[in-house]
Amino acid sequence: MNRHEQRVIALETIYQNLLLKKDIRKALFECTHGQNEIDPFLYTLTIDLMDKKTAYRKDIESRLRDDWAFDRLSLLEQTILLMAYQEFYVIQTPKAVVIDEAINLAKAYCDDSSYKLINGILDQL
Repeated sequence: MNRHEQRVIALETIYQNLLLKKDIRKALFECTHGQNEIDPFLYTLTIDLMDKKTAYRKDIESRLRDDWAFDRLSLLEQTILLMAYQEFYVIQTPKAVVIDEAINLAKAYCDDSSYKLINGILDQL
């Protein structure tokens, strides 16, 4: 499984956690169709993210316009931004790659203009 495919699985996993309040490990197990061995990249993007989610939310919110709040973003936008933060700060993927992957996910799964918002926030990293 390549990195992009792992990002899609991470997107599905974190989205289930945010939307359904499903335990992140259970969601990951389901999204990987019961795979017992999880690639370290995917594990870090999902399980490890939960420890940093609150700090990331605060940082993202500080980069939004004054009249916006993190909770006002769609759950998919929230998911993509949280993943991008984790990948940039913890996995230390180059910023250009993080932004490009986040934009591609937004174009595939979010509203037409979501990628612009995501690009604007991540460009400030």
